[in-house]
Amino acid sequence: VHLVESGGGLVQPGGSLRLSCAASGFSFSTSTMAWTRQAPGKGLEWVSTIYSDGSTYYADSVKGRFTISRDNAKNTIYLQMNNLKSEDTALYYCKKGLTKGQGTQVTVSS
Repeated sequence: VHLVESGGGLVQPGGSLRLSCAASGFSFSTSTMAWTRQAPGKGLEWVSTIYSDGSTYYADSVKGRFTISRDNAKNTIYLQMNNLKSEDTALYYCKKGLTKGQGTQVTVSS
């Protein structure tokens, strides 16, 4: 299992970012995938999950602002993040089961 996140950066409050996670080494189309994040000094927080059938679930803290999606042809999942807040600042990880990538940093600041 190999996961590589990208798309993070510095954005102002209210702005948007789209994160990507390129996956390899397993049967992507049949796999449940997730995004988690870790803010400075805090534990790992679940953000969103997408199942192989396309059903999606979100943490209350991001519901209505974030959208998870997948492209099975590209073995990639995405996290569209809109109306970003300072509390969204974190290192964002793509996960398959207990395996996660190296993460991509999202910083929301004016």
